Amino acid sequence: MNCAITNTMKVYLDYAATSPLDPQVLEAMLPYFKEKFGNASSIHSWGQEAREAVDEARETAANFLNCGTQEIIFTSCATESNNLALKGVTESTGKVPHLIVSPIEHHCVLDAAKHLEETGAAEVTWLPVDQYGLVDPGDVEKSIKENTILASVMFVNNEVGTVEPIAEIGRMLKKEPKVYFHTDAVQAIQYLDCDVQELGVDLLSMSAHKFYGPKGVGALYIKKGTSITRQQDGGGQEHGMRAGTENVAGIVGLGRAIELVVNSQSQTVNRVRNLRDRLIGGVLQIPDVKLTGHSEKRAPHIASFMVAGAEGESILLMLNEEGIAGSSGSACTSGILEPSHVLTAMGISPELSHGSLRLSLGKQTTEDEIDYVLEKLPPIIEGLRKMAPK
Repeated sequence: MNCAITNTMKVYLDYAATSPLDPQVLEAMLPYFKEKFGNASSIHSWGQEAREAVDEARETAANFLNCGTQEIIFTSCATESNNLALKGVTESTGKVPHLIVSPIEHHCVLDAAKHLEETGAAEVTWLPVDQYGLVDPGDVEKSIKENTILASVMFVNNEVGTVEPIAEIGRMLKKEPKVYFHTDAVQAIQYLDCDVQELGVDLLSMSAHKFYGPKGVGALYIKKGTSITRQQDGGGQEHGMRAGTENVAGIVGLGRAIELVVNSQSQTVNRVRNLRDRLIGGVLQIPDVKLTGHSEKRAPHIASFMVAGAEGESILLMLNEEGIAGSSGSACTSGILEPSHVLTAMGISPELSHGSLRLSLGKQTTEDEIDYVLEKLPPIIEGLRKMAPK
C-alpha cells in the first residue's frame, strides 16, 4: 500500500504516544547544551550553576505533586521510574513479597511484575477490571495478604483513557500501612490533579515527553520512609537512588514543562475535552463503531473505539495517507498483531480488538482538524469493510 501523503492538511492525533516540545521548554533548555554545560556534581562554578538548575526543577516538580524536594528522583523516563518502583520495593524486603497489579498497565509495569513473578522474586495477584477498564477498590482490598507490600494501578489507561479511582484506593490502603501504593501517572500529569497527598500514593511515575517536555527524562516520586532499593549503581546522584550524571538540560525541560502545565491546566482541560467530545460524537455516527473505556471517567484527551469489520492497522495506514496520525492502542505495541492486553482484560474478543483505534488530542488540536478527521474517517472505514473477506 502506498503511504504517501497527498493532501495539504496534516493532523496529529497521537498525543498519548508523545507530544511536541513546547518552544518555551526548548528555550529554557538551550543554555544547558552550550554555555551552561557543567556537571551538577562538580563543585566549581560551572557545576554549581548546573546544580542550581536541577534543584529548581526538582522544586517545581515537588510543588506540583505537593511533596518534599527530597522525594523527587529524576530518571530517564517513566519506564525506568516504573521499574525502579516495582523492583526497588520488591528487592527491599528479605522475603518473597506479594504484589497487586492491574492487568491493563503499560507494558513496562506488566513486564516488570511478570519478571519478578517468573524469577520467584515476588508473588503477583492480577486484578480484574470491568468492561470499561475500571479497577474496583474492593478487589484491591480483597487481594491483600500477609506478605503484600505493593499495589500498582495506573492513573489513566493509555489505550482507552479510563481514569482509575486512585484516591479511593489510596484512602483504603491507608488502613494497610505495610502496603505501598504506586501509580503510573504518565497520561494524567497534563490534565488531572496529581497531588500525592490527595491521591494517597507512595510512588508516582511521570515522563516529560507526554506533556510537551523533552524525551529522555522522567521522574519518580518516592514518599519519605518508603523501603526501596536503587536499581542503578555507581555515584550518589539523586539522593543515592539513581546513579549517573544528571541530564541537566532534560531536567530543566521537565521543570519548565510542569510550569506550563500549572499555568494553563484548567483552560487546556476544558478546551481539549470539548474537542474530544466533538470527535467522539462524530465517530460514533459511523455504523458499528463503539466507544471503548468509560464514557465519563475518562481523561480529556483520549478517544478510543472498536471498529467492527475493519483492521485497526489498515485504518491507520489509510488515515496516514490523508495526513492524519493516530494509533491502534499504545505506541509501544503498535505493529504487533496480538490483541491488546487492555481490551482483552476488558472482555473484548480478539476479533473486535483488531479493529481498535485510538485518537488522542493535545493543546494544539483545532476544531478544523477534528472536522477534517470526521470527514475522512467514515469513507475509509466503509472502503475497508467492502474489501474485507465475507
